[in-house]
Amino acid sequence: LLVQEERENGVLLIFSEPNQDDPLAEKKKAIFSERSINLVFHLRDKDLASPKLKEGMLLEKMIRAARVLQLNETEWYFMEDDDFGPFSPRNELEALYSIYCIAHDLLRSASGENVEILHALHTAMVDKIDCFSNGDAENIAGVISTGQAERRLLDWATAQGVKSKLNIAEFEGYGRGSIATADLNVGDIAVEIPKALIICEDTVLRSDMRRVLENIDGLASDTITLLWSMRERHYLESEFRPYFASLPKSFNTGLSFGVQALTALEGTLLLEEIIQAKEHLRAQYENLSSTLFARNPEIFPPEFYTWDQFLWACELWYSNSMKVSFPDNKLKTCLVPVAGLLNHSLYPHVMHYSRIDPKSDTLKLYVSRPCKSGQQCYLSYGPLTSSHLITFYGFLLRGDNPYDTIPIDLDLPQLLDPDNQSLDDTDQISHMVRGTWMSKSKQNKYGLPSRLLAALRTAFLDENDLRLQQQNLRHSIVRFLPSFLLFLLYIALNMVFV
Repeated sequence: LLVQEERENGVLLIFSEPNQDDPLAEKKKAIFSERSINLVFHLRDKDLASPKLKEGMLLEKMIRAARVLQLNETEWYFMEDDDFGPFSPRNELEALYSIYCIAHDLLRSASGENVEILHALHTAMVDKIDCFSNGDAENIAGVISTGQAERRLLDWATAQGVKSKLNIAEFEGYGRGSIATADLNVGDIAVEIPKALIICEDTVLRSDMRRVLENIDGLASDTITLLWSMRERHYLESEFRPYFASLPKSFNTGLSFGVQALTALEGTLLLEEIIQAKEHLRAQYENLSSTLFARNPEIFPPEFYTWDQFLWACELWYSNSMKVSFPDNKLKTCLVPVAGLLNHSLYPHVMHYSRIDPKSDTLKLYVSRPCKSGQQCYLSYGPLTSSHLITFYGFLLRGDNPYDTIPIDLDLPQLLDPDNQSLDDTDQISHMVRGTWMSKSKQNKYGLPSRLLAALRTAFLDENDLRLQQQNLRHSIVRFLPSFLLFLLYIALNMVFV
């Protein structure tokens, strides 16, 4: 994220431009250019006073730059010209925490006066994150679980090397979750799990299923782990027995909705999503049942591989799995005991948890904002829509979900130059709409995203208007070109003299 240069009168922090692997890289660069957002920040001695740094424009400019760097597609699409953020709780916490990490990491190698400067930045970011946390209304009281299955799970996990500052709790109306057993500050580890305890494809390939599964072409790793868990759930001698014993008998996701629930959803996009998902799973099951299960009953006992058992395993992996990057840089879908108990929130405590530390060979879940003792500790499942959460997780968030969008397909006429090259990108954007009350723009009174409005205006152009629009765009380019060339000449001359 950053390059640091030490100066005699301070520290120069240079935020790196968006990585080319980022699908929004060019769009983010355009925002930096259009809004004149600088990525270079000079922290001087005069900025040392933490209150001054916290309240001044220097820190605000750093946060604005970080917000843009952390944008996802939905946040970018609904970003308006007069909106500098916050763009969403996720984006804000990512931005604040990224600057905190910069200060925290640089402090380790800082020396002299730069220690004071970076410490001031570090303190200011902790204060900013504290202010962000105060806006979280999701403080639901929980009661520590006293069930035998939960106690055995934690005892087993501890014996296997899990280090945790969390306990299992019951939250009325919400079910199970994780509660902090001590105050967790920004950057603390909430839970640390050995790699050996993480269930993934490698776990399956150590079992007797390997000789059957490795000879089947085209069988996805996710399917392999799903099939293994269907049998392992019933295996009394399983090394993961305490984990499987702690899992619910039913997950109650949208995939398990009965006729009455589905009838209530008639005419909604959610119903279509659930039906499509179930049809896909049913077809997958029928294919596996007629081939793999029927030919290898000794490996796939019929009583463990019914449709209901298959659906349960699908719900388990949909609602509890995590994407984890292993030391060999392979990204694998995994079940992570204990960590899977953390619930999702728009105001999560844990944002980053996807990479195994090669030094400790463990998966560490750091908190990006404080979590007080007795408070539920949340994890971010990602920028998911409510329909996705209901279908695959079985719950709905309280309040407005900024990722609840409806895609809109528009057949737009292209504005072309004489060489038939597109002069604008309105036809290349995936358009969407969401609740207009979420718009913070003072310029746009409709509450609709400006990118959608621009596309709609283009869509309703008649032939004469379209021709005139193309001419205006060409003339704009011609008028702008001399000024642009002079600007490049000015930059070149300055570089020569410098």
